[in-house]
Amino acid sequence: MEFSESKNIIQKILQPADITINGNRPWDLKIKNKNFYNKILTGGALGLGESYMADWWDCDRLDDFFCKIIPTDPEKKIKTNMELLFYILKNHIFNTGNRSNAFEIAEKHYDLGNELFKNMLDKRMVYSCGYWKNINNLDDAQEAKLDLVCRKIGLQKGDTVLDIGCGWGSFTKYAAEKYKAKTVGITVSKEQANFAKESCRGLPVEIRLQDYRDLNEKFDHIISIGMFEHVGYKNYSNYMKMVNRCLKDGGIFLLHTIGNSRTSINTDQWSTKYIFPNSMVPSAKQISAAIEGLFIIEDWHNFGADYDLTLTAWFNNFDKSWYKLKNIYDERFYRMWKYYLMSFAGSFRARSLQLWQIVFSKKGMMGGYQSVR
Repeated sequence: MEFSESKNIIQKILQPADITINGNRPWDLKIKNKNFYNKILTGGALGLGESYMADWWDCDRLDDFFCKIIPTDPEKKIKTNMELLFYILKNHIFNTGNRSNAFEIAEKHYDLGNELFKNMLDKRMVYSCGYWKNINNLDDAQEAKLDLVCRKIGLQKGDTVLDIGCGWGSFTKYAAEKYKAKTVGITVSKEQANFAKESCRGLPVEIRLQDYRDLNEKFDHIISIGMFEHVGYKNYSNYMKMVNRCLKDGGIFLLHTIGNSRTSINTDQWSTKYIFPNSMVPSAKQISAAIEGLFIIEDWHNFGADYDLTLTAWFNNFDKSWYKLKNIYDERFYRMWKYYLMSFAGSFRARSLQLWQIVFSKKGMMGGYQSVR
């Protein structure tokens, strides 16, 4: 396609979002390489991200750009190519969240190096959405989130808690320190497991390098914070059966997950390729179908707008620490990571993505559940 023609098509796609090419507003695109236009028309979201990584275009405020463009659903205006059709077909046929792929997310993302996450996250190393109610800094927002989870499950001294996808051990350590609980955390990341074991030394905490499918023991409560996105829709039912099997009859299961407003078995090609392999954001319909006959929904809390604040804080930390991290990672990684954090911030700001904390019981709590906020 001729350069001028492809440029006109892209401009028409951007127009409903009030975004211009080479404009002077923070959300306008600055084009550095004319190959950008055909890259977008042939590659869609994947082409947009890859061309940014290649420094073919820039934008002063990527978060504002995505907040504006996402509600206009630009992908529908670009007739997808065969690569995208193959990608959709692959998700229909193959189970990308199966056991053989379980550790890939750790190898390609969580094991990138603890120095990266130490410099980006809060002091407790919490890699999930903070709770910003009446709070203005990341450390307090993450501690408030951890305490919110403890209060929602009614955590008491001596209770046993399973943390599925424990990360660097932030919740297991907090629950043991503040509530005197006995916690078990599982992760598929060697880097996370080693860090968590050292961080939780001396506390009633057990950290395991383990796939969730291998669990078969009883706990007073079970929590999962920011892990369900890696399960995959073909495994939702078996995941919930495992939780039901391991949860004591009177216990509570809390699921903290990013949520999709629309049911889909497809994910953003760029983030799947470069950030979160084999990952998928569940919808309310998919979660409800998976728990049918297993759990009662006691509470459903959406504070997705708080993820915008969390991601922005992470990027600010990452950006301020780049002078140290650039000795480990290259400029392409910087652009990739910035694109990841800021595009997700824009998605949550546009309310395209949600953040849910859902409280489940096995048979319903007698007298009802008192919601905690």
